[in-house]
Amino acid sequence: MKSDSRGIQVGRGQQQLTAAPDRRSVARLSDLAYTRILEVLFERRLPAGAFVSQSDLVRLTGMPLAPLRDALRVLETDGVVTIHPRAGIEFVKPGLELTRATYQFRGIIESSAVAVFAETADEDDTLEIERRHLLAVETIEAEGLTLPMREELEALEEILHNAIIASLRNPLIETSYRRIHNYLRILRLDRKITAPLALRSLREHLTIIDACRKRNAAAAQAALQAHFANAMQRTMGLY
Repeated sequence: MKSDSRGIQVGRGQQQLTAAPDRRSVARLSDLAYTRILEVLFERRLPAGAFVSQSDLVRLTGMPLAPLRDALRVLETDGVVTIHPRAGIEFVKPGLELTRATYQFRGIIESSAVAVFAETADEDDTLEIERRHLLAVETIEAEGLTLPMREELEALEEILHNAIIASLRNPLIETSYRRIHNYLRILRLDRKITAPLALRSLREHLTIIDACRKRNAAAAQAALQAHFANAMQRTMGLY
């Protein structure tokens, strides 16, 4: 037994209960630090492939050093950064190998998933995804690629592909796919997106969606593979 500041005895179990929120608080701060580091990268406040110190990241993220270090260890496991002891933090730089590996992984996982999605997806959900894509096409054709439409493009990318992955109902695959999505955003950091390129991607999405609405799994798989082949070329600046 141990006495608290008022001289009241506190049992071991009660000590554990009071310590638990502290651990949860640390975990939440680490999760927040993880998110903020990625935000700094995706908002281009750091260039892809940047080499920075921990103090630089403390300043950029506004996070304390301890949760920042926890987040960096997770990001190193995810392949987003390399920690060089007593030297600094190196962010991954987009390149041919990362591009090839990312799209290869997506092709393997999503090819199976889109067949399941085509056969099982809720029709109302698919119609809503299609509606938002059609509205995006109309808006870009009328107004060009505005900042709100750039944000909508990113949202539509997540909505469609996350829905496809979620149809597998496999949490391990969903976790791996979230890591791959970070790679995709890193790959796009060096890519200039224009209205014609955005419209190509949206129309490829609409071809996938149309096949899924018709419950045609084979056509959905073919449309998805064509989309990935074209997207990889666009990422490499070839299409």
